Amino acid sequence: METILIAIFVLGYLAITLEHNLKIDKLIPALAMMAILWAMMAFGIDGFTTWFDSGKHALMENFGALGHEDKMHMLEETLLHHLGKTSEILVFLLGAMTIVEIIDYFDGFATIKSYVKTRSKRKILWIFAFLAFILSAIIDNLTATIVLVSILQKVVRDRDVRIWYAGLIIIAANAGGAWSPIGDVTTTMLWIGNKVTTAKLIGYLLVPSLICMLVPTFIASFMAPFKGEIDLEEAAPPKSKFGSKMLYLGLGAIVFVPIFKTVTHLPPYVGMMLSLAVVATFAEIYSNSKITISSVDPESDAGSHHSPVHSALTKIELPSILFFLGILMAVAALESLGLLFNFAENLKQGIGLLGTEIEGTEVSDLVVIILGIGSAIIDNVPLVAASLGMFSEPLDNPLWHFIAYSAGTGGSMLIIGSAAGVVAMGMEKIDFFWYLRKIAWLAFIGFISGAICFIIMRYFF
Repeated sequence: METILIAIFVLGYLAITLEHNLKIDKLIPALAMMAILWAMMAFGIDGFTTWFDSGKHALMENFGALGHEDKMHMLEETLLHHLGKTSEILVFLLGAMTIVEIIDYFDGFATIKSYVKTRSKRKILWIFAFLAFILSAIIDNLTATIVLVSILQKVVRDRDVRIWYAGLIIIAANAGGAWSPIGDVTTTMLWIGNKVTTAKLIGYLLVPSLICMLVPTFIASFMAPFKGEIDLEEAAPPKSKFGSKMLYLGLGAIVFVPIFKTVTHLPPYVGMMLSLAVVATFAEIYSNSKITISSVDPESDAGSHHSPVHSALTKIELPSILFFLGILMAVAALESLGLLFNFAENLKQGIGLLGTEIEGTEVSDLVVIILGIGSAIIDNVPLVAASLGMFSEPLDNPLWHFIAYSAGTGGSMLIIGSAAGVVAMGMEKIDFFWYLRKIAWLAFIGFISGAICFIIMRYFF
């Protein structure tokens, strides 16, 4: 039965990675895979002899000796446990996405364009690289890429030059998302899963992530596409006089979430909901709308397009939310049977000679680097979800921070390797093989440079 479950997971995973070839949205195989795996587990529950206790992070003793009813009860409890943990991530992402869309409703991101006053291509490269690095740490790398590529389209009119900038934005955005608990879905998963804390994450990864961004940007600044000057268009007047206020309010509200978690010790989604409530309140006041977020009055719905909150909720990426639900719950199914735990133990024993001793636990740097390279080929979300079930290191162990770095930045090596790359690919119609020839080597150099920096820092601090 375990072999069949693994085969189903592999087939579903292939369908996800071949999304563009099959022309099937990746959320479909993710949801189907999740449902089939848990259904197969329910049908074959009596044949399983091992079960992984996620709470104790260890295999249960004498699971095979339990009766059918006890095993089904354990399956239902485990399913509910994983659904709760997954929902924490999804609700958090929904709140963050809504705040970003509210900012966009007031054209708040146009404020960022005002920072670009130079005509030098090299200076513009550095401006966008640092903006991507900083913004992605606050509003996540996917959203930062959408915002900056949109602004880039208004600043650089030559598409052949613009796609070079987009390539470096992808690298910078992924690097910036790695050192922030709210900068990348995978980092958020580790943070919500109590594997890393905000202070330690920033302390361990800020410098390596910065190196990951600086090295390729520095090399690119001497390349032909970034030499010379561009023609700047006159800035269009802002669409809303509240744009800058909503930008600073929204970004501040998102940054407040880690502070709220530190003070209250409540899950991050609680703080995100409070931040959303505050931002939504000001948005409603500024829009002079009487439509409320909970309105179900048909007459009110006729004018709901005037409400920034309603408008924001219609634009958030629900397909991405459903994809995360499917893939995280599918990985949870394999974790529940102890397959990931056993695989991790065998993996660590098999290449233990290549490992390094970290706080009494043998962990291979090579495994984590391979995970980072693998995230460029396949989605980094299930890779990190799998690592949560594979390793049992304590909170803030360097392993978790290295996983956060590798999974967050490794995807830059292929344009389909990260959400930021996929969205830039769609917005600028960037060719896969063009990116592979022109940008991938820069991303690889940045990734390895940051990894070396992390390893060095780990031994000295």
